[in-house]
Amino acid sequence: MLEIPSLQVLPNEVLAFIGPNGAGKTTLLLTLALLVKPATGAISYQGQPVGDGPHALRLRRQFAVVFQDPLLLDGTVWDNVTLGLRLRGVKKQGIKDRSQKWLERFGVAQLAKRQARTLSGGEAKRVSLARAFVLQPEVLFLDEPFSALDIPTRQALLEDFESVLRETMVTTVMVTHDRNETLALGSRVVVLMAGRIRQTGTPEEVFSCPVDEEVASFIEAGNIVHGVVSGQEKGLAAVNVEGHQLEAVSGSDVGTKVAAFLRHEDITLSAPSPAATPSSARNRLTGKVVKLFPLGSQVRVTMDCGFPLVALITARSREDMGLEVGREVVASFKASSVHLIARR
Repeated sequence: MLEIPSLQVLPNEVLAFIGPNGAGKTTLLLTLALLVKPATGAISYQGQPVGDGPHALRLRRQFAVVFQDPLLLDGTVWDNVTLGLRLRGVKKQGIKDRSQKWLERFGVAQLAKRQARTLSGGEAKRVSLARAFVLQPEVLFLDEPFSALDIPTRQALLEDFESVLRETMVTTVMVTHDRNETLALGSRVVVLMAGRIRQTGTPEEVFSCPVDEEVASFIEAGNIVHGVVSGQEKGLAAVNVEGHQLEAVSGSDVGTKVAAFLRHEDITLSAPSPAATPSSARNRLTGKVVKLFPLGSQVRVTMDCGFPLVALITARSREDMGLEVGREVVASFKASSVHLIARR
């Protein structure tokens, strides 16, 4: 069940819904797309209540929805892409020009005569996007449009789609589980949990400063360690974590129990050195590498610094430092990179 006191979709923005399975993301998207009627409350478009009847139908024709499954009809690619225009009574030349344009833009013009049911997953996704954009929608709704694709296909389609969004500036609402999609496409992010909005902000705000520990755990973008504020001086807090001190830019009072959130990529690793290189990083922790896990061009490094700490570094950096399990390493990070969340 959704409980959304208010939500505004701004013109020309890309609003991304993220959240765990069952949070209500798709239901909210379909409700905004006027495909599901809310039990209570109202939806307005450009300041006017939508309601039921002909007005809602006219509005639905100004929207386009792309589902996780491309849902292509039996027929050719051309039949699928032109269907919406034919149903709207667009003239033949207009149908031809608009359909050709978007088939070419998504790189599938050569497939126009192919049977839609014979397409690969990536081709089908491109055709479904062309079918949506050919309608020149005022609002585009996307329900995990890049899921179930292999990494190279997904990356290529994501880059093409991002370019199209920049060109058209079409107002877009999308559901995604992928952090990279959110960062690449989203203007704003809505975090949904158990049918309620827990946080709204830019991708950078949400992934750097989660509003609470539950959101921080869900986004899996950083370390979460528990501690107590042991000192406070002009907005710089000292936090005791397992007997170790962290410094954070925060006005939290002494004695406050906190969860310290630190993004993996904000940690710099270096070899221990008697003469430390001058740095703006106020936090320096020495620990031992306990696990190395490759992630394509990056490596996830888990350390024991008196408490577990995870950093993301490039594979080249790992090679240059000769990092191996058991090797001592220094983790450095700025006080401004540590986000404190009050705990009860």
